[in-house]
Amino acid sequence: MATKTYYGEILTEHNVHPLHKHRMEDASYSLEGVNPSCGDELVLYLKLDEKGFISDASFDGDGCAISQASADIMCDLIIGKEKTEALRLSEIFLRMITGKITEEEKEELEEAGILEDISHMPSRVKCAVLGWRTMDEILREDAGEKGKEQKAN
Repeated sequence: MATKTYYGEILTEHNVHPLHKHRMEDASYSLEGVNPSCGDELVLYLKLDEKGFISDASFDGDGCAISQASADIMCDLIIGKEKTEALRLSEIFLRMITGKITEEEKEELEEAGILEDISHMPSRVKCAVLGWRTMDEILREDAGEKGKEQKAN
């Protein structure tokens, strides 16, 4: 019971008082992510420095508590990380949602590890991964050649 309470408190805090929910006018990249099955939408903003480190991250948009909290938790986790490390953490998160990670990997995800039980709620998986998949798309594509804004579905 205490674990579920802790889970609920963290999700509520990140949903009601998100630290990273705002437009970033000077972002290096921005990308819209949409979950058509439930209507969640967000725009993810990433600022990368010249060495490939994520110096800032934010998001804006509307969606359920899980999508909003997950995006806020993700931003907390990736700020200060090199883009390859952010991609590695995303890969671990996506495997966690399908129930395939070690305890050590879960610890690397810090607060994002609380979303592990989403794997038992198939209709909520797309909500939890929206921000992470949007980040993956930004970091994996050569955004410089395709323009600053891209759209992810």
